[in-house]
Amino acid sequence: MKKHQLFMFCCMLVISIQTQAQSKNVDTNILVGTWILDMSPENSTDANFAEMMITKVDNKTLEGFFYREGVRIRQGKINTQSGTIYGALVSGDNSGDYNTAFYYKDGKLYGSTHALKRDFLAVWTAMKKSN
Repeated sequence: MKKHQLFMFCCMLVISIQTQAQSKNVDTNILVGTWILDMSPENSTDANFAEMMITKVDNKTLEGFFYREGVRIRQGKINTQSGTIYGALVSGDNSGDYNTAFYYKDGKLYGSTHALKRDFLAVWTAMKKSN
């Protein structure tokens, strides 16, 4: 019985180490650049576009601008532990703060932005602007 438990423990340890190694191989620098956000309403009758410019990715943080130039990203964080790039940030303007979260998949960002004082949640997608 103890040999079986030891074997199972070793298997779980190997799986855990492999999972962590996979997350370390994620290239977060793919986020650096200008992203065009499509913040259109659900019915898509009115196009509403914005930009997110990610200027720096360092370990678990990101820097840049969100929505328009001059609106600096604050508290930008990145998480790759699942093998997918997830990001979160705070931005704001005269109307208040915005909490934004997103993930990267197949060359596209999928995200949402919550305006605390304006009582809305915008769901958006983004494509990287070609240079």
